[in-house]
Amino acid sequence: MLTMPACESFAPAAMKIVSAFALSPMQRGQLTDAAPGAEIADADRRSLEAIGAALDTSCEVLLTFRIPEDALIRAPGLRWVQLLSAGADHVLRAGLPDGITLTTASGIHAAPIAEYVIASMLAYAHRLHLTMRAQLRREWARQGPFMAQVEELRGKTIGIIGYGSIGRETARIAQALGMRVIALKRDPAARADPGWNPAGLGDTAGSIPEKIVGPGEREALLRESDYIVVTLPLTKDTHKFIGAREFAAVKPGAYLVNIGRGEVIDQQAMIAALRDKRLGGAGLDVFEREPLEPESELWQLENVILTPHISGSNRGYMDKACELFADNLRRFASGQPLLNVVDRAAGY
Repeated sequence: MLTMPACESFAPAAMKIVSAFALSPMQRGQLTDAAPGAEIADADRRSLEAIGAALDTSCEVLLTFRIPEDALIRAPGLRWVQLLSAGADHVLRAGLPDGITLTTASGIHAAPIAEYVIASMLAYAHRLHLTMRAQLRREWARQGPFMAQVEELRGKTIGIIGYGSIGRETARIAQALGMRVIALKRDPAARADPGWNPAGLGDTAGSIPEKIVGPGEREALLRESDYIVVTLPLTKDTHKFIGAREFAAVKPGAYLVNIGRGEVIDQQAMIAALRDKRLGGAGLDVFEREPLEPESELWQLENVILTPHISGSNRGYMDKACELFADNLRRFASGQPLLNVVDRAAGY
């Protein structure tokens, strides 16, 4: 857990919060309970222009996906931005001033994205992606060679690259399915998760993986993994973290799922590994360029399952985001350390 930069205490009655999405009565009630007397200005603001127009000199807190470049000019008293996304790379690239504390929504995606990861792995293991294509062709795909490809997840090794809230919940479910879990994180010695998490999810103590290795041991992890899950944020250290050298080390026939950022994998090197079957298959929700260009070979590869960056989507998204925000709002109003504070040097 990182602490907020030292700042004076704010009286809740003087606090103004701007939300870039319209709150439901339940969500508004959560925030009002967390900071009694605070002024809350909420509306559907989908553009940076609309978000900027809502900022004024009295605004101290902003709840949003994006931040206008002139945020501090419009709101010189802005002290804290709570992002609605787990990633902060898009905001850091825009040059957010140092004086503003930035927190992410890490933890709210743990359940839906972990379920997506496991669903992708199960679909591949049971060859559902092939039967769906066969269905469109009205083809009864029950031949012996097809059935011989189907496998169980039980007993297989899953290597999780990036052991944050999503990786930890994926590990919990994978373990329940009888998989062996190994993981990679920037600091393997720091096993505990200090971030926000819904009760009962994940692996806060970091006790599930049989072993946790550092970035320099990624090739060893890839050699052991039947299933590879990439949950890395995009930073200067993770750009093309998995490239040609890493794909050469992959266990033959392994299945890779990427729900982090497309740029953490060298896409052309991955396509080459998929084409020559070094990599058995891939479940991809993120890409180097989005939307994925129509001419990309990935659309045509039969061993690839594609989705348009929707792994975190779920009907309860904003409810969970407000639960986290309310928790942090209580901390902010009382001068306590916030959860999910972005380390600008690390990039997340």
